[in-house]
Amino acid sequence: MTLQEIVCRLPQAGLSGSGAIEITALALSSQDAGPGAIFAAMRGAATDGHRFIPEAWQRGVSAVLAETPRPADLDPSLAWVRVPDTRAAAASIASALAGDPWRTMALVGVTGTNGKTTSAFLIHHIMKSAWHRAGLIGTICVDDGESVTAASHTTPDPVGLAALLARMRDHGCRGVAMEVSSHGIDQKRVHALGFDACVFTNLTQDHLDYHGTLDAYFDAKASWFRELAADGRGKKPVAVINTDDARGAALAAELDGRMPVLRFGFNVHNDFRALQFRQNARGMEFGLAAKGREFLVRAPLIGRFNVHNLLGSLAATSACGISLRDAVAAVADAPQVPGRMENVGNAGGATVFVDYAHTPDALENACRTLRELDPRRLITVFGCGGDRDRGKRPLMAAAAAVHSDACVITSDNPRSEDPLAIIREIEAGIGGARHACIADRAEAIARAVAESRSGDIILIAGKGHETTQQFADRTIEFDDRRHAAKALREKAQAIATQR
Repeated sequence: MTLQEIVCRLPQAGLSGSGAIEITALALSSQDAGPGAIFAAMRGAATDGHRFIPEAWQRGVSAVLAETPRPADLDPSLAWVRVPDTRAAAASIASALAGDPWRTMALVGVTGTNGKTTSAFLIHHIMKSAWHRAGLIGTICVDDGESVTAASHTTPDPVGLAALLARMRDHGCRGVAMEVSSHGIDQKRVHALGFDACVFTNLTQDHLDYHGTLDAYFDAKASWFRELAADGRGKKPVAVINTDDARGAALAAELDGRMPVLRFGFNVHNDFRALQFRQNARGMEFGLAAKGREFLVRAPLIGRFNVHNLLGSLAATSACGISLRDAVAAVADAPQVPGRMENVGNAGGATVFVDYAHTPDALENACRTLRELDPRRLITVFGCGGDRDRGKRPLMAAAAAVHSDACVITSDNPRSEDPLAIIREIEAGIGGARHACIADRAEAIARAVAESRSGDIILIAGKGHETTQQFADRTIEFDDRRHAAKALREKAQAIATQR
């Protein structure tokens, strides 16, 4: 693409220098700059990319994208594109250089505090059932239609995201399900993409270390919908919103008349409404009232929160043209989402579940769900991450204390903080609930399993699918599921020995 062709796609862009230059790459780091590339000088929380323009110039970059005028001491032959927002412009350039791959596929994005990963997995599963090949981008993994690899970010940077979508297009994917994080929205990573459906799952306290307030956190997510309502990028996006959630209901009301809205939930005014929910340890079933008809939905998932995830997924895939009957049939054999209310096994009549719940609301939902299975006791093992929103630490404890018979407070990912200091802040919210504090997470899991009895359920919450644990001076291999399985084997061996 020529630089002039790129500039024509950028609102309010000004070009200094030759527009005939051929641009073949977008460099988000000065270290990636070189001939044929345009360097995007982006402002971040810790540094300003404009400081690295001289380095990009020395590396032979062909053009610069910036929010400032060209410095007087810089070579006047270097092409300069000035824009109001470098991040938004960079996303548009990345998509353009990849050939706007999203145009040929049904693209569904999922945002919200909880449920993004499960919803994306469900949407992907329905798409694959209907269309054979579909892409998935999210917290746990990336499926490009031919292979599955581990994910590094929930929502990749614009260059990586455009490359993934192009690969999915080339592999014959007809649809893509992707998680859209609040960070990804705020940093304009999805700014240039045209979505067919955008799902809002819920909003509870999280990421306040980044956004500052709950209102700012909500506005970051809502801005994605508002932007698509104003400009669908040539598509007609449908907002799919959980209106059982107060913030979701407000967002749906705001969007009415600006874009199509599908509401989902348990309340009577929803377009996709759940009826007569029932569950056991193996799965759930409920009635679905949608499009003037009723369906019986069965799925190997548990929890009322997963009813919302299923409703949103069914509504989103329906908006993409997949038959609702086919979608309902597909979720009957939906896959287990790693680390999302995952049944790890049992020993001595006690069962262990691992769940990613790392917010007060998610932990409360997980505890409520397992409490509905009528355990003899519910034992909850949890912690909170370091260098993250400290305000939720006592709230996590309070959520666990209300619904658990016993709690084990332990380390999550302490990062640069003292694990014991984090535990003390969590313990402040535990009240008079029975609990133990064990900083070593492996020991905490082993203790909970060893002391369990027949009929007990143990919930290990917070890390879910993660396979490492981060400390100030090191990162170690750590998987809750593997440690729980080891503890269950040891318990089973101890019981066998006693016999």
